[in-house]
Amino acid sequence: MLTPAEIKQKAQRKYNHFLRHQITGEPFFPLDIPFGRPSTTAVYSTLRQEVLTLRDGAKEVRGFGYSITWGTIQTRLYGEQTLPQRVYFADETDFLRLLGKQKEVAAFNTAVSHTLTQFPQLRDWLIQYPQRVVKALPVWDDLLTVCHYFVNHAPPHGYIRELPIPVHTKFIEENEGILRQLLDELLPDTAVDQTTTSFIARYQLRQPERLIRLRLLDAANLRPQLGWPTAYLALPLAALAHIDLTRYPLFIIENQMTFLTFPTVPGGIAIWGRGFGAVRLGELPWLAAHESVFYWGDVDVQGLEILAGLRGRVPQVQGLLMNTAVFNDHRAFAVRGTPTSHNPPAPLTPAEAELYAYLRQHNLRLEQERIPQAYVRQHVPSHF
Repeated sequence: MLTPAEIKQKAQRKYNHFLRHQITGEPFFPLDIPFGRPSTTAVYSTLRQEVLTLRDGAKEVRGFGYSITWGTIQTRLYGEQTLPQRVYFADETDFLRLLGKQKEVAAFNTAVSHTLTQFPQLRDWLIQYPQRVVKALPVWDDLLTVCHYFVNHAPPHGYIRELPIPVHTKFIEENEGILRQLLDELLPDTAVDQTTTSFIARYQLRQPERLIRLRLLDAANLRPQLGWPTAYLALPLAALAHIDLTRYPLFIIENQMTFLTFPTVPGGIAIWGRGFGAVRLGELPWLAAHESVFYWGDVDVQGLEILAGLRGRVPQVQGLLMNTAVFNDHRAFAVRGTPTSHNPPAPLTPAEAELYAYLRQHNLRLEQERIPQAYVRQHVPSHF
C-alpha cells in the first residue's frame, strides 16, 4: 500500500494532465489514485500501521489533500476490519493544495487566457506543452509582446537591439528557445528560414557581417599591386565580392594557424576558410572564373565535405594535401574523427570519394596542423 508521500508523487505525475484539462475544459475530478490495497494476510501490526499512516495523510485528518472511501470487510485472519477501498482527489482545491501549486495554476490560467485572447492559433500548442508555459511564467507577457512585433512586421528586420519592442535589450537572446517555439507556430513560412537553427537567421534579423580574413603570400610584390596597407586584411563578404582576385592563385585554408603559417607562394593569396564557412566563399561572383583555386582542410569526412560543398559552387577548386598519399605519409598522426553515415558527396573525384569512404569506415582524421611545415612547403604548388 502506498504511503502519503508516494500518493503525492503520483499526484505530481498527473499535474501536466491537469494543466491540459485547464485549457480544454474537460472534467478532471474526481481523480482516483491507485494505492495498492492493504494485505489482509500481513502481520496485524503492520496492516494497522499502514492503514493509520494512510489515514493520517488524508483530508479527514489534515483538512486537505486526498480523500479515502472506507469499507468494512471480513478477513480470514482478523475478522471484520475497516479498510480503505478508494483513494481520490475530490476537487481542484484539494489537489493543488497538496501539491502547493495554487499560485502557479492561477498564473498559468492567466497566461493561457491572455495568450488565447491574442493568439487563438496557439491553443493546440498550449495543450501539448503546458510545462513550457509554466517554466516561462515570469516572462510570459513579455514573450507575447515580442510575438506581436514579429507577427505584425514582415522581415527582414534590423538588429535585435534595434527592434522597437518594450523589453530589455537582451530579453530576446535570453529567451530564444521558447520564442522560437512560439514564432514557428505563429509566423507564415515566408517569414521563417527553415534551413537554419540560428534564431537571428531563422527570423531574418540583421546580423554582423562575417569578416573574411585574407593574407598576402607574396606581400613584397602584391602590396604595391593591390594597394593594401598590410599583408593581412579582413573584409565583409559583400565587399570582397567587388575585389577581383582572379589574377592571383588563391588558397582557402580551414584552420587559423595553418592559414597564418602557410608558406610563401609567388603572387598567392590565402583566405581563412573557418570550417564549413568556406562554402560561402562560393558566393563571390568572380571566384567561378578563377583558374587557380585550392582548398586545404583536414583529411577527414568533414574536410572532404567542405571541399565538395565549395566545389559545388566553384567546380574547378582543387583539393590541396587532401589525398590518400598525404594521409598514408602521416597515418601515425591520425586521430579519431567525427562519425557520419553520409555517402561520399557527388562533387568529389573518384579518388577523393574512395578516401572519404575509407575515413568514414574507420572514423579517422588527419588534422592539417599535424602535417609538418617542411612537408607543406614541398607540396604547395609555386608555379602557375
